[in-house]
Amino acid sequence: MTGTATHCRHARRRSLRPEHVVLILATLAAWAAAIDLSHALPVAQWAALFAHRNVGDMRVLTVQFLFLPRCAVSLIAGAALGLAGAVLQHVLRNPLADPTTLGVSAGASLSLVIVSLWFPSLLVYGRDWVAMIGGLAGLGIVISIAWRHAFSSISLILGGLLATLSAGAATSVLMLFFGDNLVSVFLWQSGSLYQNGWANAAHLFSECAAGMLFVTWIYRPLAVLELGDESARSVGSSPRLIRTLALTIASALAAAVVSSVGIIGFVGLTGPWLARLSGARTLRQRLIWASLISAGLLWLADNCVQLWSTPGNELPTGSVTALIGAPLLLFLMRSVREVGPLSTAPTPTPRISRRHTQVWGVAGAGALLALIVVAASFNRTLGAWDWETWSHVRFMIPLRGPRIGGAAAAGGLLGLAGVLMQRMTRNPMASPEILGISSGASLGLIVLMFVMPVAAQGLQIAAASFGAAIATVMVFAATLRATLSPGRLVLTGVIMTTLLGSIVSLLMASGDPRMSFLAAWMSGSTYAVQRPTALLALGLLAVCASMIPFIARPMDILFMGEPAACSLGVHVRRDRTLMLLLCASATGAATVIVGPISFIGLMAPHLARMAGFRRGISQTLCAATLGAALLVLADWAGRNLLYPNQVPAGLLAIFVGGPYFLVLLWRQK
Repeated sequence: MTGTATHCRHARRRSLRPEHVVLILATLAAWAAAIDLSHALPVAQWAALFAHRNVGDMRVLTVQFLFLPRCAVSLIAGAALGLAGAVLQHVLRNPLADPTTLGVSAGASLSLVIVSLWFPSLLVYGRDWVAMIGGLAGLGIVISIAWRHAFSSISLILGGLLATLSAGAATSVLMLFFGDNLVSVFLWQSGSLYQNGWANAAHLFSECAAGMLFVTWIYRPLAVLELGDESARSVGSSPRLIRTLALTIASALAAAVVSSVGIIGFVGLTGPWLARLSGARTLRQRLIWASLISAGLLWLADNCVQLWSTPGNELPTGSVTALIGAPLLLFLMRSVREVGPLSTAPTPTPRISRRHTQVWGVAGAGALLALIVVAASFNRTLGAWDWETWSHVRFMIPLRGPRIGGAAAAGGLLGLAGVLMQRMTRNPMASPEILGISSGASLGLIVLMFVMPVAAQGLQIAAASFGAAIATVMVFAATLRATLSPGRLVLTGVIMTTLLGSIVSLLMASGDPRMSFLAAWMSGSTYAVQRPTALLALGLLAVCASMIPFIARPMDILFMGEPAACSLGVHVRRDRTLMLLLCASATGAATVIVGPISFIGLMAPHLARMAGFRRGISQTLCAATLGAALLVLADWAGRNLLYPNQVPAGLLAIFVGGPYFLVLLWRQK
């Protein structure tokens, strides 16, 4: 009886086979394609597509040279990404690996942008080599980080997603200043499958076919790796050489797709996962079915994009696939065992003694005031750098004063929120931007702008704070099990940032006229800050700072861990909730003022700790001061370094903070 029951359970578990998944995806994609095709060409004329009559009909030509090549490219690109994802997951033994999560796609995109600007002659030899080198460079950075963490799943994916964010920030900065020279690059960067002929499809097919042949060539050595490195060496194989070849081939496949159609997110993750879930157990089965499932998935997603888009305002396919893949990554992460978790101890060591912290605190406040004076009076003009006279400074104060005050308030709020998050989670890698709180605040404000285009400043701050609170609750709900896992928390926050960022990208691409203002705001610019907003922000900073002494004891004790906090009589849930509300309010207010600023909430607490401020209240006040100074400095540098062009403070912060975060992660053992 037991054997019969077991057999029935296995039968039910295997009722959905890989071929069924492929059939379902192909049917849905074909149905969506038929609907879209009927809009472009009446059904009665479909036969003309394969005949030589009506060759002068523009509708027939449009389908032959636009619609059909697009379908072919979506199938080929999806198959290549699925195969690359299956190879990466097998070699790295990580079910969360794919070209997007490991920084391959972002590295390839950044390399193409750099070469297009300064080394265009290299493109004569083909874009694919340039993209492959960039993809391998991005993957190399991630592998070097994961190596120091024993290739734990958390460190591997966290490093990949951070490399993606850093490369994306660098690309955005270059796009800002050289947009006229990067029009073609900008079109495919968001993952658009638009085609204007069969040339791209034929080129991509030849590259992907070569990649598949290479995978077939090394299939047997790859299969031997499933038995372990020792077994591979016993039969005369070199595990290091096999992995190097496999990673190179997977990166080449992903780079070929990026150079042809841009970044397509998470398709290489979803295909192998669905193949494994539907019963593909052996390596051969996973490679075959992952390619077919990913091809059907991307074909379906692109057809849905074409159905939902309006003429002249097409949604980016890459953002849609990221919107699908990020929740899947959250679901998959719950089953990943955290091996070699990220260190929860602060890595920086204090460089001054505690008895000098008060002196350094006063010096820091004085330095902030001096920096504000410099930002107001020492600026670049058409001639050169110049100290302005007092009369000219008084004339410019109504223009510069709100920007400086808003930047100082936003930086102080983010520094304060960063200390709260790091002490509450016992993780020095946590910050409001990394944990998705800033993205939640941005989404809350954007939703309010859709509902109420003209909303009061207080209502905007309330909406942003509510969005930040919802994002915080979602991150902690997806992370909490028996205890709070610091490494898993950071990874969940980065994934949540990707998910909310995809939603924001789709809203920005909707073509709504209300999005024109938000486009500049999303880059983290202080240009639109007015005097009432700056005064309100400074008042909120003072209120938040005044609440720190009331939660100073829980901040110090929670940093020792939940068991120690409970034994000392701390009400963990209540105090953590208060800290979360304060963090959400501070982040929401800062986001409303200057937009989603990244990495200030990460760097300021670390700098305060390196300066010797260890206790909760002193570290918080110092981090707020340093955060204000950092953002004032970023705003001043953005206004003057490339004068008359201006770099938004948010982009400049990401451009500097992204590599800092990667170096910090690499230094942790």
